[in-house]
Amino acid sequence: MSSEPAPSQPNGTGAIAADIIAAAAAAAAAPHTLTASYPAAEGAEQQQQQQPTTTSSTTTSSSNDSSSIPSSLPTNNEEPATATRTTTPPPLTSTIASLHEQVQTFLSESHPADSLLAAVQKQTRVTLDVFAAALDTYPLRNLSLSYNGGKDCLVMLVLFLASLHPSRRRPQTSTSTSTSTIDPATRPSQENQESEEDKPLTSIPAIYALPPDPFPEVEEFVAWSARHYHLDIVKYTTDPPRTTIRSVFADYLAQHPDVRAVFVGTRRTDPHGTALGHQNFTDSGWPKFLRYHPVIDWHYTEIWAFIRHLGLHYCSLYDQGYTSLGGTADTRPNPKLRVESNSAQGDEEQPRYRPAYELTEDLEERLGRN
Repeated sequence: MSSEPAPSQPNGTGAIAADIIAAAAAAAAAPHTLTASYPAAEGAEQQQQQQPTTTSSTTTSSSNDSSSIPSSLPTNNEEPATATRTTTPPPLTSTIASLHEQVQTFLSESHPADSLLAAVQKQTRVTLDVFAAALDTYPLRNLSLSYNGGKDCLVMLVLFLASLHPSRRRPQTSTSTSTSTIDPATRPSQENQESEEDKPLTSIPAIYALPPDPFPEVEEFVAWSARHYHLDIVKYTTDPPRTTIRSVFADYLAQHPDVRAVFVGTRRTDPHGTALGHQNFTDSGWPKFLRYHPVIDWHYTEIWAFIRHLGLHYCSLYDQGYTSLGGTADTRPNPKLRVESNSAQGDEEQPRYRPAYELTEDLEERLGRN
């Protein structure tokens, strides 16, 4: 799977791959059963017992471009000491405060105007503005994230949580351009928005759509993310044509009727990403909801520079040369990162690959995908 769910296109353009489109009718009629869910850390056991029985579906995403990553960035990918499998992570409010401080510290740093980190700072500010616009338009109960454990979704998630800090909430304005394209029928009332702000925040709703053959490392990281970042994840497994991304989202929205907008980690160089903006409604034939694309214009190296500069824990497959994550049948390490062997018996050796963050070209990101 890539970093984000397979996007639908705005204005009637192709929403998903041709084979999925052809199978849409069959998929819509197929039953959906939730194979599992990843409850947030707080009250995890109780939430897991309350999950309904329902079938599952999958996600997809990809990338962009940039320059080389500074050598000063950390190279380790260790779990934070505050969120191991045997300790209880801090409450969501503390996690939000910590990420907000990290992001603001990064934004306050001085970097040369033509440097990679300066470009990442600019992208970070744009993404925070996208989240601010969404939070101006919808209360949290109307928002959800599509999260699959990929690098792009990770950046999106961290910046979303940072945007929830009280200091980042901005006054509502009647002339806000952020709501100009929102269907009035899907826009919540001002009264509902204000009442939502008084409710304590304990978890973030999310949907995880995965392929029928997920990597165990991805599954492990998504479960870790749910615990560390307090995600209340509903997990679906796709199995086209019986279940597709379209049918999965239809089922998710039927089970969660309050959700009107979903944050997706699609980037410009992902399949179907070229024509997308920061917000687009789904195509005709899809369940109607607004898709926000907060990291749509980030380049591949910018994603990795952000992750490494902030010292974020990420899926271990990226350290093995994988640059775009799908299922086990269609994903392999990126050949551009293969380390050539100097041994006379090199053909018999297990191939070795450099880590994903050493790739520099956007258009080479998916070379490990069939």
